[in-house]
Amino acid sequence: MSEIHISKAVNTLKTGGVIAYPTEAVWGLGCNPYDKQAFQTILTLKGRPLEKGVILISGVKAHFAQLLEPLTEAQRALVESHWPGPTTFLLPDSMGLPSWIKGRFSTVACRFTQHPLVGEVTRRFGAPIVSTSANPGGRPPARSSFQVRRYFTDQLDYILPGQTSNLQSPSQIIDLRTGKRLR
Repeated sequence: MSEIHISKAVNTLKTGGVIAYPTEAVWGLGCNPYDKQAFQTILTLKGRPLEKGVILISGVKAHFAQLLEPLTEAQRALVESHWPGPTTFLLPDSMGLPSWIKGRFSTVACRFTQHPLVGEVTRRFGAPIVSTSANPGGRPPARSSFQVRRYFTDQLDYILPGQTSNLQSPSQIIDLRTGKRLR
């Protein structure tokens, strides 16, 4: 893990840029979730409708503390049994997050990752970042930085060098209200 690369990714996020980065299974596109213009850039790159919402990802569990606080003991136990790891939970939005993060939903999708690069970037950034697969709509998610470059040529502000953790499937998604696995 290169200090220079991590610093460049964090600075790009802090200055309103869009980055690509490896996760457990596929490459993601990310930005500061509170930067509406950067968020809109991601939607435009992907051809993704606003109503779909996106995932917030972090390698720091404390970044999700306010969202986890109102959960029942059983809900918290379910989350604890899967985190950190490639599981995304749909959590009630107890933080009043921007509507563009949630799309048409009342919940927010959150993943506490164990990918070391994402963990270090989010630790230094000081908050979760947006996570959506690095691919234009209708195309398979990028599984390498080469594929990210093929999809987006010079349209991204920074591509963080690294590798995925080689999982075959993108993260599973569990709706915490029902306990149902959605993906």
